[in-house]
Amino acid sequence: MDRNKLKSIIESILFIWGDPISLEDLASALELRKDYAREILLEMKENYKNETSGLRLREVDGKFQLGTKQENEPYLKNLIQEKNEKNLSKPALETLSIIAYKQPVTKLEVEELRGVNCDSTIKGLLDFDLIEVSGKLDRIGHPNLYSTTEKFLQKFGMENLEELPDLKELEEESN
Repeated sequence: MDRNKLKSIIESILFIWGDPISLEDLASALELRKDYAREILLEMKENYKNETSGLRLREVDGKFQLGTKQENEPYLKNLIQEKNEKNLSKPALETLSIIAYKQPVTKLEVEELRGVNCDSTIKGLLDFDLIEVSGKLDRIGHPNLYSTTEKFLQKFGMENLEELPDLKELEEESN
């Protein structure tokens, strides 16, 4: 396969996955030798150093993750601060509901239920401290498991998760 095509595929995987992914998992998914996959990743890392890109490729403990450049952080913080001052959006409430009822749950499971990418929504809920990473799933990539926090219970006036409304009752009410 063409080297540029491989870079495109790797970039898509890293973007969608969100969490750090091991070199082994990437190489396996692409059916590449680990040394060749690493060579491509390091080349990509250099390409992201270009001033016109707002992204960077980070390597931590043999795992790779796309992220934003540190020099852009003040602008992102401004946006996050403005967003945090607002109430939760409908997508945030939908995502939070899925996590509350299905926890612990992966981002992929939430996205399958919602039918859209939930990276920024989950990031916002983490920033609000309404959800937390409660573990890792024991499968390829070891995706994060998300659960609600005590702050979630406080915000919605509950003592525990048993106080969540029954889904069947809610469905009957909406019909």
